[in-house]
Amino acid sequence: MSRVRSCAAVLASLAILTLGSFPDPISTSGRLVSTAYAQSTQQRFQRAQSKLHTLIDQLRGATMPEGVAKTNGRIEATQVDVSAKYAGRLATLSVNEGDEVTAGQVVARISSPEYEAQSRGARAQVLRAKQALAEAEALIAQRKADQVFAKTDVERGQPLVEKGYMTRQVFDQRVAKADATEAALRAAEAQRDAAQFAIQTAQAEVDRLDAILVDLVLVSPRSGRVQYRLARAGEVVPAGQRILTILDLNDVYMTIYLPAGQAGQLALGDEARIILDALPQYVVPATISFVATDAQFTPKSVETVEEREKLMFRVKLQVDPKVLDKYHRDVKTGVRGLGFVRTSSTVSWPDNLVVKLPQ
Repeated sequence: MSRVRSCAAVLASLAILTLGSFPDPISTSGRLVSTAYAQSTQQRFQRAQSKLHTLIDQLRGATMPEGVAKTNGRIEATQVDVSAKYAGRLATLSVNEGDEVTAGQVVARISSPEYEAQSRGARAQVLRAKQALAEAEALIAQRKADQVFAKTDVERGQPLVEKGYMTRQVFDQRVAKADATEAALRAAEAQRDAAQFAIQTAQAEVDRLDAILVDLVLVSPRSGRVQYRLARAGEVVPAGQRILTILDLNDVYMTIYLPAGQAGQLALGDEARIILDALPQYVVPATISFVATDAQFTPKSVETVEEREKLMFRVKLQVDPKVLDKYHRDVKTGVRGLGFVRTSSTVSWPDNLVVKLPQ
């Protein structure tokens, strides 16, 4: 609005200067000019004043075509925070504010000797559990051999007892020994199962610590631009500490506010246009990606044509991804401009809102 007022003031000054250059109807010699000349001067003044008012109305949006709405807004982008999942010392921070990053790029590393030591201890536990498993398997082989020998003794002693060549007491001892070897075999198998469980537990601890060590290497979750660097190399950061804020330049939009009468006629996916204050010569294509379902009070920083309406609906104008892919390096968030939407799909965009982008 301040821009419109400034332009109007400049145009008014030019008009006054121009009119001031017209000849005075009274000559310097004191003679009156003709009535026809005075009428011509008056007509020229009225035409200049009419053109001035028309231009001011255009700047204010009062002469927008029927079915096209205009309001102020500013360019925004989705912000993604890169945070420390675990506490530690920030060893390196390889990007600065304004740098372009790609998804998966390493941007920082956190050093944590404690987790590294725990990881080595967990690996040692895995080796110990595997050794216990090998011992259990060897013991099982031994118990199986004992069991086979004991069963053979029982089978050989059975006919001897029946013929009276062996006493029942000796035979019962062989039977008891066979039962003991079977129990010992089951115990050895249980030790083997316990060793296997111990290996799984130790390996799970290794995997957990490896995951922590992986998370100590911070990577960019999306491609974009570093907006803020919130920590410095060498600092000790707690868990959850934000390290960087990255702007996703593939998700750029303008937020505008419209009254119910206009917002109610919009549909998701409808075409929109954006003109930035910094680049008024270009018209950026966009689509309506969001229309609020609940009304809200107009923020103080937003001016609308109908300022008497206090409840407005928030609308997002999503910039065309193809445009962002080509001009993402030129995107500047926070830049203010104008957003244009069509309240009727049958209305054509006027000539001054035809898409125009830099070559």
